[in-house]
Amino acid sequence: MYDGALADLIDQFGQLPGIGPKSAQRMAMHVLDAEPEDVARLVDAINAVRGRVRHCDICGNLTEEEQCSICRDVRRDPSAICVVQEPKDIQAIEGARVFRGRYHVLGGVIDPIHGVGPDQLNIASLMSRLADGTVTEVILATNPNVEGEATAAYLARMLSTMGVETSRLAMGLPMGGDLEYADSVTLGRALEGAPPPLSLYRRGRGCLARVGAHSTRLGGPRAGLTCDVCRQACRHVFTD
Repeated sequence: MYDGALADLIDQFGQLPGIGPKSAQRMAMHVLDAEPEDVARLVDAINAVRGRVRHCDICGNLTEEEQCSICRDVRRDPSAICVVQEPKDIQAIEGARVFRGRYHVLGGVIDPIHGVGPDQLNIASLMSRLADGTVTEVILATNPNVEGEATAAYLARMLSTMGVETSRLAMGLPMGGDLEYADSVTLGRALEGAPPPLSLYRRGRGCLARVGAHSTRLGGPRAGLTCDVCRQACRHVFTD
């Protein structure tokens, strides 16, 4: 057993998420054997993060300015907001390089067991961002667990009265996964979200309609037909 400063350092490393006793001991030994300059840079980096990083005044993302780089980017679509639990979720979605709107960080989820209710989340600021009518679409990207689903359902009820189109992240099988290892809930969600056969639509003039979102290239209206994607009359291109 170690004692003194080394034991204190191991204990501090052990409090980090995902770090067990053995990993904490290895990290402490690495610091002990490292060059003084490397240790000084590590200490400076930790102090800089604690002293300079803050939450964005608009979306709640992490930044060193009043507004994060995403909120300052004029190329972002201001009509779409993706609601996430934590700032780290923004990095995961940005890695997909698909979503070009903006974000809103809740700062957690509704969790009555731990005393977290809607008033403890950044929901009021989300409602303020929607008040001027600029935002027309909100994507609820909370985690697919009990708390995340409850939070998404709560927000969907609130947004239903504001005339904002609300959607949930699709759920299903991961790329490279095997059906035999998938649980029944995941398979059920995947089947529910399966798109219609491509034979229902045609390429050419207009677009190939997609499930859950209208394409930006729309064809002409077809009298007397209802869209098989959104279940309402729209301007998608149909086959007869």
